[in-house]
Amino acid sequence: MNTSANNPAVWNHNPKNVAFIGDYLPRQCGIATFTSDLYASYDSFIRDSNAIVVSVNDTKEGYDYPSEVRYDFYQHDQDAYRKAAEFLNSKDTDVVCLQHEYGIYGGPAGSYILTLLRNLTMPVVTTFHTILKSPNEEQLLVLKSIADLSSRVICMSEKGRDFLINIYEVPAEKIDLIPHGIPDMSFVDPHFYKDKFGMEGKQTLLTFGLLSPNKGIENVIRALPKIVEKCPNAVYMVLGATHPHLIRHEGEAYRDSLKKLAADCGVRDNVRFYNQFVELEDLMEYLGAADIYITPYLNPAQITSGTLSYAFGCGKAVVSTPYWHAEELLADGRGVLVPFGDEQTIADEVVNLLVDEPARHAMRKKAYMMGRSMIWEQTIQEYASSFAKARRERMGKINSQTPYTMGGNGSAAFKLPVLRLDHLYRLTDSTGIVQHARHHLPFYEEGYCTDDNARALILTIMLKEDGIVERKLAQASDNYCAFINHAYSEEHRRFRNFMSYNRQWLEEVGSDDSTGRTIWALGVCIGRATDLNSITWAMGLFESVLPSISQMSSPRAWAFSLLGIYEYQKKFNDDRLAKNLQRQLLDKMMFRYTETATEDWPWFENSLTYDNAVLAHALIKSGDEHLSAIGLKSLKWLIDVQTAERGHFQPIGSNGFYEKGKSRAYFDQQPLEAQSAVSACLSAAQVTGDEEWHRTAIRIFKWFTGLNDLGLPLYDQQTGGCRDGLHIDRVNKNQGAESTLSYLLALADLYAAQKQRAATKPVSVSLPALYNA
Repeated sequence: MNTSANNPAVWNHNPKNVAFIGDYLPRQCGIATFTSDLYASYDSFIRDSNAIVVSVNDTKEGYDYPSEVRYDFYQHDQDAYRKAAEFLNSKDTDVVCLQHEYGIYGGPAGSYILTLLRNLTMPVVTTFHTILKSPNEEQLLVLKSIADLSSRVICMSEKGRDFLINIYEVPAEKIDLIPHGIPDMSFVDPHFYKDKFGMEGKQTLLTFGLLSPNKGIENVIRALPKIVEKCPNAVYMVLGATHPHLIRHEGEAYRDSLKKLAADCGVRDNVRFYNQFVELEDLMEYLGAADIYITPYLNPAQITSGTLSYAFGCGKAVVSTPYWHAEELLADGRGVLVPFGDEQTIADEVVNLLVDEPARHAMRKKAYMMGRSMIWEQTIQEYASSFAKARRERMGKINSQTPYTMGGNGSAAFKLPVLRLDHLYRLTDSTGIVQHARHHLPFYEEGYCTDDNARALILTIMLKEDGIVERKLAQASDNYCAFINHAYSEEHRRFRNFMSYNRQWLEEVGSDDSTGRTIWALGVCIGRATDLNSITWAMGLFESVLPSISQMSSPRAWAFSLLGIYEYQKKFNDDRLAKNLQRQLLDKMMFRYTETATEDWPWFENSLTYDNAVLAHALIKSGDEHLSAIGLKSLKWLIDVQTAERGHFQPIGSNGFYEKGKSRAYFDQQPLEAQSAVSACLSAAQVTGDEEWHRTAIRIFKWFTGLNDLGLPLYDQQTGGCRDGLHIDRVNKNQGAESTLSYLLALADLYAAQKQRAATKPVSVSLPALYNA
């Protein structure tokens, strides 16, 4: 029995399909800048990223967004939040990353965002940009609710983490501390950029960000006369547009008041205002030109500052008031802290740094070296790790809630589902069965394959044998026969496999496995069909193709062919050609087994890949007691390997498979594996008379209905189709031919097994009755 799926490393894959929610450039807002940087970094540094953005607008008109913004909505329209969730649920979204700031979402304390979060079906990771020390009742409730609805939460400072734990009661193990990301900028001499702004020979001070009264810029202007007295060439650069909300209510009154203050203090020529919201490239040049960066904020209650992070990480000497983020970032000589509103101390510390170049450059270097761990290329890996944790923890939670009530003997409480052929017919046209689907709709672009038409033919013959008589089923069966007939290549005595939707073959000859599977279908047709036309048609192809199998190197092709020969022998048991080929193929399989099998790996190959159980199945049905025993032993081992600690079926994942001596893959799990295992177990039950094999087949079949790692059904009761697999955190929503046929074949096999057991254990409902229901 396998227990390795509990290892966290199994789930630690960087999610590709991430949706970032927040406001976004060109909206002028610090969160918009952060969300834009976050998206751009994920897209740049996470391999195969397919991230998108969902943006919230502060105006009904919205903004002219770049292409990555796939969806936007108005912050005060509560119903729009529900629709945004529906949009994300309809896509293959692995993780949602929410940027939270009270002011950018509608409702009391931004509570409308809860409507979106409550309607999402994927894990959420929330970055808290504001964490208040003394929230009001609504603010407290909203943040706690967001944290409850999030799989992980991110904060950018130790102070924020402390608040989340002790004020908002967020479990410590749920919090990831990730610094504010910053651009990667070289450690340069400020003189390199000064000429761009006409600052040659000047000592430059810089403050940047959206302009608003809480920034304390007036205190630096009041300190400037004392600075200029000692350093006459000092110039204070104030970079940033006025906050849009301030513009709407007061226009440029605050900026005008700062200009007047500079004139009144006699330093008008030493203050330069740059009224613009700058893009990253331009911002780097302004920062490059600065000798000292100043954040003179008036309020300690700022848990993070993007502007401080940028300046610090770019290697600027920083003078700041002791708001929370500055206290943490500028400790140990990485900057200078000055009291709130203390213009004299601001002047003194600025002058000290301007006149003492060695001290200033030592401070710059300390900041720059620490900032190396904050550049986006590093920070985004921590975000990706948080996203991976969120998926893993979400799956752990789902697993703990999966219902595992199976009845006293593992199958008595389970009633086989009603068999429906709606989706089989939906995928079938006059050519054959279409290979793939997008959701429940046939995806014509990818055409057809012989593999699926062979599976479909086996299914229709089984259903007709079990008493389902329907004109549509008979017509579909004829279409599958016609496709196989056309797939045959007389030149190669094999079958082609892939055909485009415009009926052009895409290869001269198909794989060994597709030919082997088609021989299986022909054998079923000969052994079980009742009409002479079908039997005569299948006989011709069967005899033409069968000899080529012994030249093939694929053990699965041998196994498929053996199963076809066994079916053929139900009608023609004394055919010497079939007997001779059966012996050759069994010898080949046994040679493979003896070459690779060990006590702890009793198998035919050094890896477990796809459709594994068919190898054991071919030996179990051989009629040879010794070979059947080997088949049963190998099948038991395979089922043990594919049984999770809690007892449910856990097939080998196609994302890496399982090589001997290495770690197995757990995802993506494919319906074909479940069908193959069900069929092999039912044959084992038939050969041995051991009821435990039948119970195992039922348990494995329940993988389709939700007894799996995620507790999610793959069978879609609405469409009658089966979804294409189990991803690491969700089902694949597409319902292609292989998956649907795997489900239907497994179900038909179980009904056939019940019919065979009816003499000793009567079945109350027949397959035709259930189908007609």
